[in-house]
Amino acid sequence: MRILLVEDDTALAARVVAALADAGFAVDHSADGRNAEFRGQTEEYDGVVLDLGLPGLDGLSILHAWRAAGRLFPVLILTARTEWHSKLAGFNAGADDYLVKPFRLEELILRLRALIRRAAGHAMPVLRCGPLDLDVAAARFTLNGVPLSLTAHEYRILAYLMHHAGRVVPRAELGEHVYDNGYDPDSNVLDVLIGRIRRKLGVPLLHTERGRGFRLAEPA
Repeated sequence: MRILLVEDDTALAARVVAALADAGFAVDHSADGRNAEFRGQTEEYDGVVLDLGLPGLDGLSILHAWRAAGRLFPVLILTARTEWHSKLAGFNAGADDYLVKPFRLEELILRLRALIRRAAGHAMPVLRCGPLDLDVAAARFTLNGVPLSLTAHEYRILAYLMHHAGRVVPRAELGEHVYDNGYDPDSNVLDVLIGRIRRKLGVPLLHTERGRGFRLAEPA
């Protein structure tokens, strides 16, 4: 899953980026409001962590612009403002959740995972496709009840496909959502990782739709 972190506090941003990366997310970081607004309009994100007090353009203005343009990714506001009217303004602008500084990184990650899960249409915290389960809160796959060992990139790919199980996910979409903006779309890395995941699954769950993309579905 690909996340945009919009935070101008350098030290805090570094901590959050590291924690999100350790939790299995691909993370882009922006410290400037106008740059963040542009990225949200032009890049594909599964979720955004948005500070309100930013140089260039404030967080509420950014959020208003995204929602007016039809950008529907879930947004978690991160701010030091504790007043109710500030929270109300954030929700009215289109925010999905609100976390006040200081905060625990573990809570940020749990909230973000829940937002992404619900945005994909899943009410329950455990996603299932045949013998494969994904515990979203724990970021853990099991196959027939046995933990599945995956690298960070393998986990991102399989988690995105699991959130969209049954749907053909185009190659370009998958690359955009599991890598940060340094991803090379002409690379064969994605094919190599898909092959590794198939071998680890050992059952025909991950299908290649020639010329269309990849689909995670129960065996016929």
